[in-house]
Amino acid sequence: MKKTLVALTIALASSAALADKQPVTVVLTAQSTMTQGMALVLTNQMQEQGAQVHVLLCDHAGDLALKDAGGEALKPNNVTPAQLLDAALKKGATASVCALYLPNSGKTAEDLKDGIKAAKPAEMGAALLEPNRKVIGF
Repeated sequence: MKKTLVALTIALASSAALADKQPVTVVLTAQSTMTQGMALVLTNQMQEQGAQVHVLLCDHAGDLALKDAGGEALKPNNVTPAQLLDAALKKGATASVCALYLPNSGKTAEDLKDGIKAAKPAEMGAALLEPNRKVIGF
């Protein structure tokens, strides 16, 4: 009976740990296609490993949030950073552009892909301070 209780406790603790996804914010500002690609490859990998990822795009990387985002395809899988972002979003990631992107790029909220909006500094600041959140910058 005691072994069964211990086993049950371990099983419940394990499933509770899996239910709490590690929150991660990827801050992407790089203009380099290869850096953008690597950041988003890692974003997708973190998701596959159980993380709940939010991507904050600013400066030239904000262009990835545009409906008409194109870009150079990267080897070996011949995908663009914009396609990697789309893949992450389809798997449940969230994304936003920094609060400075739209007013300084000449773009509007209507230019952004569905589900992507401008981050609110107070909310983003609070999220970045969450004790269990990992913040990674590229």
